[in-house]
Amino acid sequence: MKALAVTAGIVFWTLVLGTAWVAFFPGSEAGEPVAILQIEPATAPGAGGAAEGSAATPDVAGAPPSEASERESAAEGTPQAAETQPAAPTAQAFPPGFAATDPSAPQPPVAEPSPSQMAPAPQPAPGEAPSEAPEQQGASTSQQTAAAEPGEKQAAIENGAAPPAGAAAKPATAASAALPASEMGPVTLPPVPVAELVEESQYGPLPKVASDGSRPVEVYARPSAYATPGAGGRPRVAVLVVGLGLPDSPAGDVLKGLPGPISVAYGAYGRSLQDAVTRARANGHEVLLQIPLEPDDYPKVDPGPHTLLTTLPPAENMKRLQWLMSRYAGYVGITNQMGAKFESTQDSLTPVLEELKNRGLLYVDDGSVQASTAGQIASVIGLDYSAASVQIDVGPSTGDVARQLAKLEATAKEKGTAIAVVKVKPATIKQLAEWASKLEGKGIVLVPVSAVVRSQRQG
Repeated sequence: MKALAVTAGIVFWTLVLGTAWVAFFPGSEAGEPVAILQIEPATAPGAGGAAEGSAATPDVAGAPPSEASERESAAEGTPQAAETQPAAPTAQAFPPGFAATDPSAPQPPVAEPSPSQMAPAPQPAPGEAPSEAPEQQGASTSQQTAAAEPGEKQAAIENGAAPPAGAAAKPATAASAALPASEMGPVTLPPVPVAELVEESQYGPLPKVASDGSRPVEVYARPSAYATPGAGGRPRVAVLVVGLGLPDSPAGDVLKGLPGPISVAYGAYGRSLQDAVTRARANGHEVLLQIPLEPDDYPKVDPGPHTLLTTLPPAENMKRLQWLMSRYAGYVGITNQMGAKFESTQDSLTPVLEELKNRGLLYVDDGSVQASTAGQIASVIGLDYSAASVQIDVGPSTGDVARQLAKLEATAKEKGTAIAVVKVKPATIKQLAEWASKLEGKGIVLVPVSAVVRSQRQG
């Protein structure tokens, strides 16, 4: 009996404890795992982790407030979640970007935002064109430009829009310097070279005409209000200082104080020639290239290496010319160094002047060769050309320079324009500056060489 009583007591308390366990921990005796909630961030739309065609977790856009509250409580792990959560982690509705998973089971795909949950695109105002996504705006700009009328296309291009497909882009050349308040006013010429005006060669960069027709004689010139025939009605004089960039050139900044409208010519033999040209242009001087041509008594008198010779075939002279032209960039044209024999030989000079015309350059004859054929050839081929009326070499006194400058003024008054070629010397540069400061009072205008050449050509 005693053993029976003990057994009955054990059975009784086992039933009591079992009932209590079932009451407070439902589902545990059934062998069913208690659902565990995990909150995971949703993957980005289109992420490779979510298989295409899988069922997404239903959204709760229209769920009652009580259900939403229960789900929030479940996410926080409150007792309410343990009491209301179903035993098995079946498909449940959670806010977008969250999912319920069972660690012991394969992970279901994470819910992606449904199209209805994505932020709606802003709606245009009445009468307003719909806006586009950023990645589509570039394409639509070109499409709109291509569909525009000719006037609208031009306006779109000027406003920075892409040109229509198939349209030839106009090369951007150097911005021309603005006209000074007066011809003697300060001007800083734009940097050189301009890429569209450069042809790369085996010798170096060569000048050329741009695809839009822009020429070095125009782009690299100092701007002048007197570059057309009869502009202003006053006599115009131009001065070209030659002899720079040669072995016997004076040292230092010999051009300091020289008025900007006075043009300068550098040879092809000096050092740092491009730097010198850049400084000259920064001070408002347009630049010409001085090339050596065969004199009468060559080779006793030798202008220097790569001199163009009448005894050479045109192809060889062309190689020498291109070597000379490649020494620096930014010049408006060419002038001669010596050349009594070469300029008087038409067969030798013609190919050279044709090359200058084809490259958009002008030619200034220094006027020292009486039998020069340059003027005749230039007239036939249509080259921008002029010859100097006065040659000013430094004599034993400043009076010689003054007399030549007076001759220059008289020629300009008689013919309307005149050019002087001056060999560079420090004393001459100082005298030129003093002379130029008095020209306005004489009713004469000092202009760059290119202005005289172009106005004569147009006239």
